[in-house]
Amino acid sequence: MDALKDLSVLVTGGSRGLGLLLARQCVERRCDVTVAARDEEELDRAVGLLRRRARDTGVTGRVCDVTDRAAVRELVERTAEEQRGLDVVVANAGNIQVGPAEESGTEAFRSAMETMFFGALHTSMESLPHLRESPAGGRLGLIGSVGGLLPVPHLVPYSCAKSAVGALAEGLHAEEAAHGVTVTAVHPGLMRTGSHNQVELSGDEGSEFAWFATLAGLPGLSMDALRAAERIVRALERRRTRVVLTPAAQLGAKAYGVAPTLVTRTNEVVARLMPGAQRSGRTGRSRWQSAVSALNDRAARRLNQTGA
Repeated sequence: MDALKDLSVLVTGGSRGLGLLLARQCVERRCDVTVAARDEEELDRAVGLLRRRARDTGVTGRVCDVTDRAAVRELVERTAEEQRGLDVVVANAGNIQVGPAEESGTEAFRSAMETMFFGALHTSMESLPHLRESPAGGRLGLIGSVGGLLPVPHLVPYSCAKSAVGALAEGLHAEEAAHGVTVTAVHPGLMRTGSHNQVELSGDEGSEFAWFATLAGLPGLSMDALRAAERIVRALERRRTRVVLTPAAQLGAKAYGVAPTLVTRTNEVVARLMPGAQRSGRTGRSRWQSAVSALNDRAARRLNQTGA
């Protein structure tokens, strides 16, 4: 029997991509699910998609900007009141900045930290009192990234924020054990979620988009998003401390832990091969890049990433 069956769940960043699939996994386990996101129109579409799969359970959408702690407090309080408590919370809200760090500028770092780290922090701090009261034992999942375990060139703001999320998750796991709450740090590698349509670009934007979209959709390197969501929810069910998804991500994280200097020097070579700051005039992917990333384009249409 599913350990999450009939529980109360809140997913931030739940209107598209991985967050939408995580909410779907919970809906299919007959949980009462609230999904939160900033865009109301996008959120309405997501709720419609989730309700098609609901069986005698509730699906609610709430507009919320996780960078605003007061808004998160209201979100959590309303969800706990309407769902008769709160058993599972997944902090998934995020954004992706792609480009050279200098070109991205300090505002990209601030945006990444505000949305991903402080968003996860606000969600955690407001949810923990409710999770401690859960008869099932509260579960908190914080979505990090392999980029938080292994710094990646041209994704430095993202890596910084995700690194902080990972530290938060594992620190809270230790502190909350005495209260019966488990905190799971989730570090996915590349997934076919269609997120390439949502990235914030800097530098040579056309070239930056081309490499990111290609790698994020490359079979063998990237992971099917539904499979990733299934594994994440199982990790929450089993109260795992940490889960790292995709063999490439696991290998990269282990290599960085064992030989950080070697990996950093390898990254120097990788960085030299990546687009420079000067605009090349390129507007998108080549024909072969579009072909190999076609699975990711289809995922974008399925997972509410296109705005259509």
